[in-house]
Amino acid sequence: MQQPLSCGFLILRGQPVDSFLLMRHPRRWDLPKGHLDEGETEIQCALRELHEETGIPADAVEIDPDFQYENRYMVNQKRYGGKGLIEKRLLIFLGHLTRPIRIVITEHDDYRWFDWNPPHHVQEWTIDPLLHAVHEHLKRKGTM
Repeated sequence: MQQPLSCGFLILRGQPVDSFLLMRHPRRWDLPKGHLDEGETEIQCALRELHEETGIPADAVEIDPDFQYENRYMVNQKRYGGKGLIEKRLLIFLGHLTRPIRIVITEHDDYRWFDWNPPHHVQEWTIDPLLHAVHEHLKRKGTM
């Protein structure tokens, strides 16, 4: 069985950054992300999932070419046709919204623009480490 892979985006807005977008699941906040389709590149998958789950088109996102965040965690294989646990890989790209877009949710309960005010305490396993990595990245770039 091939390792499951999900690709997505953390979307920022404002110059300097003033907020970031998260999607609401029944029990947690998450990113717009999803599984790689056959023949897709990782960035194509992330852009497709972003558009499908938020309505944000690729031409409204400036992608930061110097940032990628990877996380690996264990998930139940049942979703992937097996039994037991399997390691899943999550690859997140960083994008900056270039113009106002009306968010259209299709697969989540809600969405929210969170204030950019590090350190963040949203969800300790995936979101908080990602936000910390983005904060450090932006400081290195001198955009904070």
